[in-house]
Amino acid sequence: MLTIAHLSDIHLGQVHARDGGKRARRRAEQVMAYLDALPGPLDAVFVTGDLADHGLPEEYREVAEVLSSRHPVLTCPGNHDRRSPYREVLLGEAPGEEPVNRLHRLPGADVLMLDSSVPGRDDGLLDEPTLDWLDTQLAEGRGELPALVAFHHPPVELYVPFVDPIRQFGGARLERVLRRHPRVAALFCGHSHTPVATAFAGLPLLIAPGVVSTVTLPCEGGRGISFDHPPMLAFHVLDGERRLATHYRALPVRD
Repeated sequence: MLTIAHLSDIHLGQVHARDGGKRARRRAEQVMAYLDALPGPLDAVFVTGDLADHGLPEEYREVAEVLSSRHPVLTCPGNHDRRSPYREVLLGEAPGEEPVNRLHRLPGADVLMLDSSVPGRDDGLLDEPTLDWLDTQLAEGRGELPALVAFHHPPVELYVPFVDPIRQFGGARLERVLRRHPRVAALFCGHSHTPVATAFAGLPLLIAPGVVSTVTLPCEGGRGISFDHPPMLAFHVLDGERRLATHYRALPVRD
């Protein structure tokens, strides 16, 4: 049994009219404090992109502080992130503009965190080298264990006008890769700033709510994004039969 916490879109460095940028950090710290105070362990915490709001080195230094945890924290970049400072500050690597793709071997699963960002753009794409890498890692990994695949941009429409034009495109090859590897149990992403459960390539696609803000549906009215909704996260529980159950939590608003 695996238990994973999943959050996304913390946007550290985002300037908010009410407090000049402190709000984003307070919300992210609130979520991480909640996780660190849990009486039981987590196998991992997924943070699926938009860690920084402007991709600045000082924002990533803040990210490193805020995401420090007693639980393993696994991240991937989003469209607000910048690869070179992400690599240099968060990963301790030489700066570079190649996609930031990582394999993490948990005791009960292989986790593949992919970079769906496209430098200079808000929409997403898993490029050919990333998909080749994914295909190889799934083929050469621990075949007896499930694989969990995460990235920032959802590869399907969510029927949210604010999000759909900047979703992940070019998903046909991703689908072909995933269907070649039946050990993939589920997909995880962010970007939408609203919790969504849907499917892609015959697999569960679980989209984390936003921590810094919430995108609303047309039926809810308003301007499409709310700073009044609470910070949220998800818990994913994967059992030995590779059946996944997702639970959402909203924390008290303290803005």
